[in-house]
Amino acid sequence: MTDNLLEYFRQRRDAIVEEIFELISIESPSNDPAASTEIADLLEKRFSEVSKSVSVDRTEAEGVGEHLIACFGNGSTEGATLILGHTDTVHPKGTIEQNPIRIENGRLYGPGVFDMKGNIPVVLEALRFLDDKKIERPITILLSCDEEIGSTTGRELVESEGAKCARCFVLEPSASGKVKTARKGTGVFRLEATGLPAHAGLEPERGANAITELALQVDAIHAIADREAGTTVNVTTFSGGTTTNVIPAFAACEIDVRFSTLKEGERVESELRGLAPNDRRVRLELKGQINRPPLEETEGVLRLYEKARSAAASLGFDLGHTQVGGASDGNFVAALGVPVLDGLGIAGDGAHTLEEYIEIDDIPRRAALLTAMLIDT
Repeated sequence: MTDNLLEYFRQRRDAIVEEIFELISIESPSNDPAASTEIADLLEKRFSEVSKSVSVDRTEAEGVGEHLIACFGNGSTEGATLILGHTDTVHPKGTIEQNPIRIENGRLYGPGVFDMKGNIPVVLEALRFLDDKKIERPITILLSCDEEIGSTTGRELVESEGAKCARCFVLEPSASGKVKTARKGTGVFRLEATGLPAHAGLEPERGANAITELALQVDAIHAIADREAGTTVNVTTFSGGTTTNVIPAFAACEIDVRFSTLKEGERVESELRGLAPNDRRVRLELKGQINRPPLEETEGVLRLYEKARSAAASLGFDLGHTQVGGASDGNFVAALGVPVLDGLGIAGDGAHTLEEYIEIDDIPRRAALLTAMLIDT
């Protein structure tokens, strides 16, 4: 059957490419409700055309856009396979002029094509195959509209659908062709220092220098990291002061945290909240939180990977796996104890850059692999 699957999608490759062109021609940056609605309109139409057994729901997120949920199969979502993706991109409108949609040397270029709009037509094609062959499987597809900015409104939907499913496939980009069996959790924090202003020339001793205090904290912040445990803690921005002749009364820095286990994330947050000022006249305040739990490489995740690796081998290619530092909506589902296989998207490169592309020859393989996995569940 896998031989037939691969040949089937090879025959469908040009049609998939055409649908990818259509999708990425609609630029849909995060926080652009009008663009999000436009792409949701198109996708509602495309999913509805797949089969009479597909129902489509849209949820408006004020100021952000619209999340889309498509359900395929017998109408039940219990024990379903959840497929996650997102319609927003990091690219502002007009990027398409700098990275125009084109095919060069077997690569399809365009803003958001690799991360991850090029993979949505792959899902549509898999559903078309299942419908054509009258193969019924309960499948829920959730495409959020704010994944690139932390899934502030999408998280509740992801967790709600994830709690009903038996497994989750994430159509985020592959890592050099590999699927992702683990992703680090993330935390975003802001440390603020409030001191006392004073004239920098006449009486600097009366001031409590917030910049000096915060600078002294940087080494303490970085020391919280544990590279052996896969934990990184980095100060990524630093600002403060008002003018050159005033002792600065305020300074702030942002801190990026990545961790492989929830226990490590909780340790880091606890230590950040325990930071004490060197100058007791300066008040420290930590804002922010852990915003995505880790996707840990559990036995359930590895079982899903072994199924995928076996299916890929039958299709004639090797499928490796890896852990990455970036997070996705799959992290939220993994935290519920549901096995998640991430990075099932088309091979390519250049995520978040003006050279973003996917490999056209990989499209049939990824479509066949996803379809085989859906049939096998």
